[in-house]
Amino acid sequence: MTKSNVAPYYVYALKDPRTNPVLPFYIGKGTGNRAWEHTINVDATRKGQRIQEIIDAGYEVVTTKMADGLTEEQALRLEAELIAAFGTEATGGFLTNSVMPSGRERRLRRDLKVPSGVAEKAAIGLGLIKEAVVELAKANLYGVTNADCAKALGLQSNYRGGAKDYLSFIVLGLLLEEGRLKRDDSSARGRHVSVLK
Repeated sequence: MTKSNVAPYYVYALKDPRTNPVLPFYIGKGTGNRAWEHTINVDATRKGQRIQEIIDAGYEVVTTKMADGLTEEQALRLEAELIAAFGTEATGGFLTNSVMPSGRERRLRRDLKVPSGVAEKAAIGLGLIKEAVVELAKANLYGVTNADCAKALGLQSNYRGGAKDYLSFIVLGLLLEEGRLKRDDSSARGRHVSVLK
């Protein structure tokens, strides 16, 4: 395989050197210098707070590539599996990844068994779908409809012989709630237009 054919993605861990053993507190995927950008541009997320705590204590974040030479799909899968395996702080684990959807209370059946990590996998998938919908809306000057999203992104089902666009409708609703999309009621088709920030 020539260098130009090498898959450019990798999965990395940010680790806290103050713990013994040195444990990851964040798992991510990226290309180029992505893994090291977190410590250069420290943000206000829980991950950023942990990085700042490590720096303030006189240490450096340990950045480790866990797998290299991956396609984007392989990197996404591995990232999801590792987040599920380690767990997030929100689910009793120790990763600062914020993959749980919107912190809403979930009412579950008492007898429903939820395997560890499935909520994180769903949240990662939902996050990717949201990003795809926003990108689609940004690419279309006059916005997109629910049907546009369902068809363009392969989110339409054929339940009992009828096309159903429920998943894309739900995602559009979540993005409206988050303020990332706005509804253009002046359009006869009720298009959803991306909010440019």
